[in-house]
Amino acid sequence: MSDTFAFNSVSQSLKVILLPIQMIFRIIAFSSIVIALARPQTQNSWKDKWIEGIDIMLAMDVSTSMLAEDLKPNRIEAAKQVAAEFIAGRPNDNIGLTIFAGESFTQCPMTVDHASLLNLLQNVRTDIAARGLIQDGTAIGMGLANAVNRLKESKSKSKIVILLTDGSNNMGDLSPMTSAEIAKSFGIRVYTVAVGTDKMAPYPMQVGGRIQYVNMPVEVDTKTLSDIADATDGNFYRATSSSELKKIYSEIDKLEKSRLNVKKFSKRYEAYQPLAMIAIISLLLEVLLRITVFRKLP
Repeated sequence: MSDTFAFNSVSQSLKVILLPIQMIFRIIAFSSIVIALARPQTQNSWKDKWIEGIDIMLAMDVSTSMLAEDLKPNRIEAAKQVAAEFIAGRPNDNIGLTIFAGESFTQCPMTVDHASLLNLLQNVRTDIAARGLIQDGTAIGMGLANAVNRLKESKSKSKIVILLTDGSNNMGDLSPMTSAEIAKSFGIRVYTVAVGTDKMAPYPMQVGGRIQYVNMPVEVDTKTLSDIADATDGNFYRATSSSELKKIYSEIDKLEKSRLNVKKFSKRYEAYQPLAMIAIISLLLEVLLRITVFRKLP
């Protein structure tokens, strides 16, 4: 026919009107497949979380007597290992490290960067006194005062010092009880830990270029350490083995918990499944319509 003008007045059938629906289903299927391949995800989370951390200073004795091997492998290494586990279990707290022998200094100020703190903790050695970098001896009062000095400006509601030593105060300008009174005035609790067996401990000594072990008497001033804890509302502990030392730190960990109102929750979900179903259904409908309602005769 040269012209379709004569058919303009003829009404279209429903079948002709719905003919483009095949293309619509095909477009929907293609779009859904493209979006599904992009791997969309949804997230279900709530972040109403408030944490108040605790400020903690670890005051650790690094005098040469800490090389005694009544704790395995020796006192200093056992103390470092347990302290590292304690730090790792308290990610929300500001924790610092003070070391002392005959003198005291801060190995690491309080920080939430626990990776750096643990690195500095592992670098602690008892040979700093043996090499003459600081005086050997046990200045408990100075070690405690140094830790208190780091905590005195803290705004935290809970401030504690964990003081670990294996001897009695024989060096320093401050007595342990004077430092304890200073700690009490700033609202700082002190947990004291005395390490070492009750009587004798094997101590390595270099004789003629070789290491020989000599049993040395253990002299820990448990009374002074207990008095420090009592004066500051803390606790005194006695560790005669590595396992006991670990239990002590676990008990302190339970006593001093961070305040937590709400835990953070977050979970991701894959969201491609509904899109994949839409694509499959659209393709099936398009094929079904093409071979039934809109089938073309040969």
